[in-house]
Amino acid sequence: MADETATLAAYVADLKFDDIPDEVLARAKVLTLDFLGSAIRARREAESTPALLKMLQVLALDGDGGSTVFGDSKTWTPAVAALLNGALGHSLDFDDTHADSSLHPSAPVVPAAFAVGEMVNASGRDVLTAIVAGYEVCCRLGNALDPTSHYARGFHPTATAGTYGAAAAAAKLFGLSKDQITSAFGVSGSQAAGSLQFLVNGAWNKRYQVGAAAMNGVFAATLAKNDFVGATESVEGKHGLLVGYSNNAHPEKATAGLGTVYETMKIGVKPYPSCRYTHAAIDALIAMRREHNLTPDQVKRVEIGLHRNGITLTGDAATKRHPTSIVGGQFSMFFTGALALEQGSFGWDDYTKLGDAAINTLADRFDVVQDARLEGKVHPFGARVSITTEDGVHERIYADPSGEPNSFPDAAAMQQKFLQLARPVLNGGAEKFSDAILTLERYDRVSTATALGR
Repeated sequence: MADETATLAAYVADLKFDDIPDEVLARAKVLTLDFLGSAIRARREAESTPALLKMLQVLALDGDGGSTVFGDSKTWTPAVAALLNGALGHSLDFDDTHADSSLHPSAPVVPAAFAVGEMVNASGRDVLTAIVAGYEVCCRLGNALDPTSHYARGFHPTATAGTYGAAAAAAKLFGLSKDQITSAFGVSGSQAAGSLQFLVNGAWNKRYQVGAAAMNGVFAATLAKNDFVGATESVEGKHGLLVGYSNNAHPEKATAGLGTVYETMKIGVKPYPSCRYTHAAIDALIAMRREHNLTPDQVKRVEIGLHRNGITLTGDAATKRHPTSIVGGQFSMFFTGALALEQGSFGWDDYTKLGDAAINTLADRFDVVQDARLEGKVHPFGARVSITTEDGVHERIYADPSGEPNSFPDAAAMQQKFLQLARPVLNGGAEKFSDAILTLERYDRVSTATALGR
C-alpha cells in the first residue's frame, strides 16, 4: 500500500473543470439526470419515505433550509437534504451501477454535491466537477475493496465506499486543501457503514444507509473545513478501510490511471428497477420469450445461472422465491424473472404484482444456480438462462446486461426514462428541469437549476 488516501485527496483538490474530458462531463450529466428521476418518483411513491419524514419531524430535523429535496415543495438543511436525496434516489433500485466495484455511485455522490453546492452558491461547473471527483473516488475504492470479498464480509459497497465519494464531492465544493481532504477521508473511515442484512427480510436499511453515506460525507467535509483533525491513511492504514472491510483488497486499483482513466465512463444504467444482478437474465428472458413466442403455460422449467455475488443477493430460494415486500422483490431473481417471462417487460409499476398467484406459480418453476462460466469475468453481472419447454431446451448466455458502457442508451432514451419517472411528480415542469440538468455547466448558480426540481 502506498499513500492511497493522500493521492486521492490530492486528485480531488487539484481537479479542475477544464481538465475533465467533454465525454466524461456529458456522461456525468446524464447519470445525474438518471439518478434524479428515481429520487423524484420515490419522494411520492417509495413506501419507506413517510417513515423517513416522520423521523425527521420527531427529532426536530425537518426545519427549513436552503437545500433542495428533489420532488419536494420545501427546502431543507444541507445535511438532511443529502440524507433524503440519497435515500430517495436509491429507493426504486433504478439508479446507476459501476460494474467493476458493484456499487451505485450517484446515490451517495450526487446528493452531497447538490446539498453543498447550493450551500456555497456554487456554479453548475463547480458541481459537475465535484460529482466527477466523487464518482472517481468511490468507484476506485470499490474496486480496491474487491466486491466479491466485500460482499462476503457482509458489507454494502454503495454505503461504505460511497461515504468517501460523498466526502470528496462535498470537499471539492468547499475548496478544501489536500490535507483537509485527507482529514475528511479520515472521518469518512469512521462513518463508512452498510450491512447486507437487509436481504433477510427486505428491510429499508439499504435505502437509509446510502442516504446516510451522502449525509456523512457532508459531515466529514464540513468538519475538515473547520479544522477538525481526521485520521490519516484512512484507506490503506493498519486499521483502514481496505484492511477492515475486505479479505482480498487491491490497493493499487484505488489510484491506477488516476486522472487519465475515468471510472465515470464505466458506470452503467439500469433498464429495470431491481438489483443489477437480475438484469442480464431479464434481458435474456424477454428476448427468448419474443423469439420463441413463449407463453407461461409452455414453460416447464427455467434455470438461471449467475455469478456467486448474484446468488448471494438474489438467488436464495428459501427467502427469495415469493417476496412480499418491494425490497424483497428487487432482490429476487425468481420474482423479477417470472414477471419478465410472464409479460415480456418490467417497470416500476409492476411491483403491484407482488404476491400475484400467476407470478408465484411461474416462479416455482425457476431454479437459480451458481454458474462457473460466469466467474472470473471482467464484470460479474452476466447470466445464463435455460428454458425447458415441450419443444426442448432453449439457452442463452448474456455476458453483460443492457445499459453497460458498451450498450449505453443515447441521450434521448435517457431523457425519456427520466420523464417517465418524473412527470407524475413534477407535471409540466419535468422537461424544463431535465433540460437544466443536461446544460448544468451554463448555470452561474446551481440553485437556479435545482429549484426547477421541487
